[in-house]
Amino acid sequence: MSPRPPDAAAGAAQAEAVARTADRALVAAARHSAGRGAAVLGCTVSASAAALAEPAVLGHTLDLLLRGAPSGPAWTLLCAAVIAAEVALDAAAARLTGEIDGRSTARLRRLGLARLLRTAPHHAARHAPGETAARLTAHATEAGKVPAAVAHAVAALLPPLGAVTALFLIDLWTALAFLVGVPFLVLLLRAFARDTHTSIARYQQVQLATAGRLTEALAGARTIAAAGTAERERARILARLPELGAEGRRMWQVYGGTTAWSAALMPMLLYAVLAVGGIRLSAGAIGVGQLLAAVRYAGLAAGIGAVTGGLAAVVRGRSAARRTAALLDLPVLGHGRAQLPEGGPGTLELRDVRVVRGGATVLHDISLVIPGGTTVAVVGRSGAGKTLFAAVAGRLTDPDEGRVLLDGVPLPEVTAEALRREAGYAFDRPALFGDTVGDAIAFGAGPDPGPEAVRAAARAAGADLFVRRLPHAYGTRLADAPMSGGEVQRLGLARAFCHAGRLLVLDDATSSLDTVTAREVERALAREIRPGTRIVVAHRLSSAVRADLVVWLEDGRVRGSGTHAELWRRAPAYRAVFAADTGKDTGTGTDTGRDTGRDEDAENGTDHDTEREAAR
Repeated sequence: MSPRPPDAAAGAAQAEAVARTADRALVAAARHSAGRGAAVLGCTVSASAAALAEPAVLGHTLDLLLRGAPSGPAWTLLCAAVIAAEVALDAAAARLTGEIDGRSTARLRRLGLARLLRTAPHHAARHAPGETAARLTAHATEAGKVPAAVAHAVAALLPPLGAVTALFLIDLWTALAFLVGVPFLVLLLRAFARDTHTSIARYQQVQLATAGRLTEALAGARTIAAAGTAERERARILARLPELGAEGRRMWQVYGGTTAWSAALMPMLLYAVLAVGGIRLSAGAIGVGQLLAAVRYAGLAAGIGAVTGGLAAVVRGRSAARRTAALLDLPVLGHGRAQLPEGGPGTLELRDVRVVRGGATVLHDISLVIPGGTTVAVVGRSGAGKTLFAAVAGRLTDPDEGRVLLDGVPLPEVTAEALRREAGYAFDRPALFGDTVGDAIAFGAGPDPGPEAVRAAARAAGADLFVRRLPHAYGTRLADAPMSGGEVQRLGLARAFCHAGRLLVLDDATSSLDTVTAREVERALAREIRPGTRIVVAHRLSSAVRADLVVWLEDGRVRGSGTHAELWRRAPAYRAVFAADTGKDTGTGTDTGRDTGRDEDAENGTDHDTEREAAR
């Protein structure tokens, strides 16, 4: 047999690791509700014991009543008590089962969500939003049923095993008549478990893919409407619906086939027991009550339905747990216990930083020292690695090799609270959290900044004017505040300014702003926000001009670093980076002259505002 290819072997190893994680999570969930689980097991076992005792008590009571024995009425009351106990225990088990299911589901969701939020963003992005939502909702719910389902499955085995034992105690030949069909029952259970696991796994996989496509379409509803591709998207979302239906039908076919075979087998077993029991009754070996008990025990022993139902719940839950465990298996971006030095300037150092994505090196051995208080523009063509550089700088992700230090402390050693308090971000498409606009700006680590700080940050980001025009100003609910992309971006900037620490990373955070507003934001950042190191992923020429230092990336490597004026003079390829912004190619033409002239004016002092900001 030929060995599996490396990708297949890695995939199989990952699947096995996820399966082990899922089983550990289910065990932990069971321990979380150990007391209730024990109570469910006790109730279900006691109910099964009552069900086992019922035929014997009923048969003996019938014999006593037929003989007219004085103890007949007492035994009749005992029959009623056994039946009432079975019903009461089943009801208690059902109530406790609901509690365990809820607690286990909540625990799995908390663990999955916690791991999702503690991993690096690029790891979280492995799963589409729709798939992630399905793993944390429907699949976590199904997986949460496993601890109680195991207790029910264990208890479901008791009646058949106890019933077979009781048959032997009543009459050997009657028991042997039943045992003839047991191998068929075992084969049915084995085939059911195998086929059910396969069909459920496929069904859940298709369900995840469909949920992912649906979420993508909802997020891009405006684009779909503008492109007029609603029918095409509908077809894409529903493309795997036939497959989903086929897998669903297959699940029910497996279950229905097992039920049908058991329905055919059980009467045959009962008739065999009844026939042999009748012969034994006519021979005087057993009484009428014993024959009744034997038939009832045969029914319990052939109760494959209860065993099948419990087994199906466990199989479905374990399969669903593996879907949820894909989140639990995400690597954690851990933190240490170190604190950053008090009053540090924000000196950032990258030592031989290398980052690999999908087997390819994206950042190559970057070594830089960025002095505290410096404004750094990170420039380069699309795909040069700018956003990944920004992510590494503030530790949204860790490098695969090398180290990143802030004021001399390696970032992985810093506590999560200190890191997020001192290293902040603003993004090109920020997500806003909170009930109101003011809440969205105040959102972040540390204490509540207060209304005045929120307004000051909004003013610095150029957001105060449009926020005050909203129906309730800063108290306007986000859902009631329709905003343009630029306005949303300003709120993201305001949030970053409100919590600015010694390091602030602006990852294309002014891309949706007009040039005038962007320059106002740059001025406010220099004058009104807490001093510190600024890393600006830049596409505008003006951002590079005003920066103290420019880091020029190309193909994941530092092609050059220095002031904008230095790089502009000595590197024609650097000027080409801004061709789209300036409307030129590598350096010829009227537009080039205009842009170069503006930069030369800035250097020579004719653009005094630019010069002053660059000096800062």
